[in-house]
Amino acid sequence: MSIRLSRRKTLILSAAGAVSLGTRLAAQQEGLRLAFIPQENPEKLLGDIAAITEWLADQIGVPVEGFVTIDHAAAVEALRNGDADISFMGALPFMLAEAEIGAVPLLSDVYRGAPSYTGRIFVRRDSGIETLADLRGKDIAFADPISESGFLYPLAEFVEAGLVAGPGEADAFFGRIFFAGGYQQAMQAMAEGLVDAAGASQYADLLLTPQQQAEIIWIAESEPIPSHVVIARPGLDADLRSRFVDAMMRLNEASNRDLLRYLYGPDGYVRADPAAYDGVRDMARRYGLLE
Repeated sequence: MSIRLSRRKTLILSAAGAVSLGTRLAAQQEGLRLAFIPQENPEKLLGDIAAITEWLADQIGVPVEGFVTIDHAAAVEALRNGDADISFMGALPFMLAEAEIGAVPLLSDVYRGAPSYTGRIFVRRDSGIETLADLRGKDIAFADPISESGFLYPLAEFVEAGLVAGPGEADAFFGRIFFAGGYQQAMQAMAEGLVDAAGASQYADLLLTPQQQAEIIWIAESEPIPSHVVIARPGLDADLRSRFVDAMMRLNEASNRDLLRYLYGPDGYVRADPAAYDGVRDMARRYGLLE
């Protein structure tokens, strides 16, 4: 099924629907609200959220509610406003949340045995596009404007190649730039020929069908990026935060590992090391996203 690309983000309904201010305040006092970013099909993600929040509630002993945000920026805003207590997100939005609201890193995920991954530029095999320079004047879909693997790091490959001066000058190189709202959406747009290329995580091709995977290649790969991180808003009750982290670490146990498929499918979690994200901080400053 084709997707419709637009610079305007499409609102994704939360798993629980709209909630009143009174309900939000009650959730903050009595339980946890988790914000998830739409890296993949939002309908599938809503089902995953329902499964994992039920398990977490049982482990932690308080109600746990999850919802999908429009994008990374909305997840940061939800933490700022107290509409979310904890969020799953990439390294770059964590940097912004840390700088803007003092967000606290709790956990980093491990994927395919590594604490890092890369961003790639994907194209169709039959496109005739072999190098980054071949994309001059072409259309490209990125996942999100404040995603590290879904925008900043793939774009940095064009900067390193001397084709783009920086994020603010990217429009002059490409025909059109779209932000599709997630890895899967960007990859689907490229695979279906709606755009010429996609910038996304090195593993984003796994979100396509096997037939589509066989029809695409990647032509550039970024430097390593620290894995995605789970962060908390400042002021979250320390005991509740500790119980959440302990529960998440239990997902590493053999009897619980099947539940990881409901959390974007990592191999497991480790306690976050803020210093591991120094390289992302440096790149964000280099491109004017952090002071």
